[in-house]
Amino acid sequence: MSHEAERPILQQIHDLVAEEHTLRSAHTGIGLNSDERTRLEAIERELDRCWDLLRHRRAEEEFGQA
Repeated sequence: MSHEAERPILQQIHDLVAEEHTLRSAHTGIGLNSDERTRLEAIERELDRCWDLLRHRRAEEEFGQA
């Protein structure tokens, strides 16, 4: 997978991490409300999905399956 092909996935990861950090840092010491916890869980699931997709694509390229 070329660096250019990875760019959308990496950008999505970057955006999700930034949102996660903003959410966590805005509530340090006071905790998250129910909606915020739900959003944080969704961010974490989406980050896992993005990283899995990126690793899968890189493995396909490495082993000549792309």
